[in-house]
Amino acid sequence: MGTQRMRLLADYNRLMNARQYAVCARLDVEALNADCGAFFGSVLGTLNHLLVGDLLWLGRFSRHEAGLPLHDALSSMPRPQALDECLYPVFEALVPVRRHLDDVLCDWCASLGEADLELPLHYENTRGEPFVRLLGDLLLHLFLHQVHHRGQVTTLLSQAGVDFGETDLVEIVPNLSDGLRG
Repeated sequence: MGTQRMRLLADYNRLMNARQYAVCARLDVEALNADCGAFFGSVLGTLNHLLVGDLLWLGRFSRHEAGLPLHDALSSMPRPQALDECLYPVFEALVPVRRHLDDVLCDWCASLGEADLELPLHYENTRGEPFVRLLGDLLLHLFLHQVHHRGQVTTLLSQAGVDFGETDLVEIVPNLSDGLRG
C-alpha cells in the first residue's frame, strides 16, 4: 500500500468521521441510543465500538518500533478491555475524543516510513491469543474496520430519515487531469 496511501486513508478516515459526527449531532438522545439491532446496538454504541477498536489497535501499534510517537498521544486516552465497552455514554463527550484520535492517527501515518509498514508487529487480541502480522496490513485493517462500521451507522441514520451523503474515497483522491488543464 505504501505510506502515501496510508496517509490518504487516514485523511479520508478523519473527514468521514467528522462528517458522520456532524450528522449524528442532529439526532436527539433517544435516536442516538435506540437499539436498532446493529452489531453494537445503537448509533452511539457503534461509534463507541469504533473508538474502542482504534484505541486497541493504536495501543498495539504504540508498542511497535514505528509506534513510538503514539506513546505520548495515547497517554491520556482510556484503555478499553472489551470490544463492546461504552467508554462515552454521552455523545457530546465522545466528539472531542474522536477528533483527537483522528488527528493522532493522521499525524502518526505522516511519520511512517515505507520500511515501517513491512515490519512485523507482535500482539495479542482481546482474548489473549498471540499474533504476528505486518504493521501495514494491520493499519489497513484499522481503516477498513472504520469503513465497515461507519457504513452501519450510515444505514442507521438512513433508517432514521437522515441522509448522510457522499462516502466514497474517490472524493479526496487527487484528480491527475487537474494538473493537465490550463
